Amino acid sequence: MRLPRIFRTTPFRLTLLFLALFASAASAFLAYIYVATAGEATRRTDREITREMRSLTAAYNRAGVDAVNQSLIERAASERPFLYLLMTKDGKRISGSVEESPVDRFNGQETWTTFSVTDRNAQRQVVKHPARGVQERLGGGEILFVGADIGEDQAYVVKIVRALWGAGALIIVLGLSGGVLVSRNVSRSMAGLTEVVDAVRNGDLAARAHVRGTRDEFDELALGLNEMLDRLERSMAGHKHAGDAIAHDLRSPVTRLRARLEAAYLDVEAGKGDPTKALGQALEDTDGVLKTFGAVLSIARLQAAGAAPDPTLFDPSELAADISELYAPLCEDKGIDFATEFARDLTVRGNREFLAQALANILDNAVKYTPQGGAIMLRVRRRSSGEVEFSVTDTGPGVPEADRGRVVERFVRLENSRNQPGAGLGLSLVGAVAEAHGGRLELDEGPGKVGEMGPGLRVALILPRAA
Repeated sequence: MRLPRIFRTTPFRLTLLFLALFASAASAFLAYIYVATAGEATRRTDREITREMRSLTAAYNRAGVDAVNQSLIERAASERPFLYLLMTKDGKRISGSVEESPVDRFNGQETWTTFSVTDRNAQRQVVKHPARGVQERLGGGEILFVGADIGEDQAYVVKIVRALWGAGALIIVLGLSGGVLVSRNVSRSMAGLTEVVDAVRNGDLAARAHVRGTRDEFDELALGLNEMLDRLERSMAGHKHAGDAIAHDLRSPVTRLRARLEAAYLDVEAGKGDPTKALGQALEDTDGVLKTFGAVLSIARLQAAGAAPDPTLFDPSELAADISELYAPLCEDKGIDFATEFARDLTVRGNREFLAQALANILDNAVKYTPQGGAIMLRVRRRSSGEVEFSVTDTGPGVPEADRGRVVERFVRLENSRNQPGAGLGLSLVGAVAEAHGGRLELDEGPGKVGEMGPGLRVALILPRAA
């Protein structure tokens, strides 16, 4: 027969374990209390009996056996709680409150014994009480026994022990009740968490654990579980979004690639086209598709993760210097003036590879749209707020203020960029990198219009101060 679930829970089993330990400790404590109390009662009775014996012995030494006999008669008639017996040398009773000595074997030395005395209670019923006494031989050879009823002392000890046992039983009952109550509360809390786990296991990623607001370990577990489920839901949504985005965003480039290949094939078949040129164009289009695929995948990864992966602390000026070394020759070949301005002793926390790609995308756009004879400035500085800013300023045609919010969207290309290669993903990746690092992307007008150039564009990638 299977026990109810509450009796199979860990808290209830722990309660039983602690109760068993408590019962063992309580039993040992009760045994100690009994031994100590009973022993003290016995020692106290022995001291009183010894004192009484010394008093009678002193009377004997002063006035002989007649004085002791007279003293026993007087004391027996009083309400003193002692038992007396005075005997001759050969053990015959002379006087006392008991008829015969309870000592079986007496060798003349001081002899202690425990025995029972018979008495009648208020209802005239015969009852027996435990007693204790000592027997000695007096100086003239007579034998004297002095005892005392210890029934009241033992009854007192028994009452104490019974009270302790009652308290122990009450504690055990209360402990079991508390164990059942605690187990029920724990089971109720764990049942809610188990329901969430079962719901998620069955595909419901929107299920969340209830946080009671008590700030205990169950609330911490519920918060941790909810945070894990939030990240899991974001990750699953990001992967789904990435798949949908890749399928949607690559449709146009792949369609264009197929159309060009088909046109080239028809031209070559008709003897009009150049096969080598057609293959070269196909390879160039394929590289563009792969680049688009990589950019879309990077954006999807960042958006799914919600934060930059593997962040480290590094100097942003060193990163900008490395990137500038790649673009300085390109600007020189195109006849563009390229300048840099890096602040030192800066630190940012982030993924160096993603930030390098973002900065390269900004510079690539600047070089692409800045005409010959123009200028590009790459800066790294600390803002008054403590944030670190990468900025690229060019003297190209710029972006109208009304369109600056659109150019960071995927596959958005303005009219003045239709004749330039690209898929419209450069600034989209930069925006995703900024968001993943807890920063932002700002687009402003450049230095203004000078002659045929301008007004230019200033793109700033702003990162929070390193913690």
